[in-house]
Amino acid sequence: MARYTGPVCRICRRYGEKLMLKGDKCVAKCTLDKRPQPPGAQQTGRRRKLSDRALQLREKQKARYSYGVLEKQFVQYYKDAVRQPGVTGQNLVRLLEMRLDNVVLKMGFVDSLKQARQVVRHGHIMLNGRKTDVPSAATKPGDVVGWVAGSKKSEYYKFAQENIGSKSFPAWVNVDSGAMTGRIISHPDVANMPTKFDPAVIVEYYSR
Repeated sequence: MARYTGPVCRICRRYGEKLMLKGDKCVAKCTLDKRPQPPGAQQTGRRRKLSDRALQLREKQKARYSYGVLEKQFVQYYKDAVRQPGVTGQNLVRLLEMRLDNVVLKMGFVDSLKQARQVVRHGHIMLNGRKTDVPSAATKPGDVVGWVAGSKKSEYYKFAQENIGSKSFPAWVNVDSGAMTGRIISHPDVANMPTKFDPAVIVEYYSR
């Protein structure tokens, strides 16, 4: 499936804020700090004010890039969120957070979502004891995520194991740093979780 393969720093510059697409690298060294202006030819004079529709589109695009999801996938997540009881915006974020690639990232096995997708696609990750190579696989409370036995001999696994001790984990996952396994203990508390976008604005975008 097609994915954006260009420089991710351009995305952050386009929206004028750090979306943490490179993980910890965005903290230590960020292009946005040196080049805060958006990419492309720079306009002279006063910039035109964005319409409400344009602002809604920006929030939707920031959410898409934050989770590495294509438009068709994102629309399906929104439809699933609408069908669930509760607040649609919170349901949407919860569905995105529970993707396997995002769970691998939150458990500290990788440094960025791009790395998470890679290790899953290459068959290094197990979900409930079975090798899973689908980054978009849906997880749920009680699921256990770990590494395939053969992958524990790789240099990347050794590097990840050395660095996981410095990672912090959200309250909805429980990680055994020594065994390099993690368990999802609950759904994420979306209402109190900071995001780089406004879910309510995204709901407005699709509701029109």
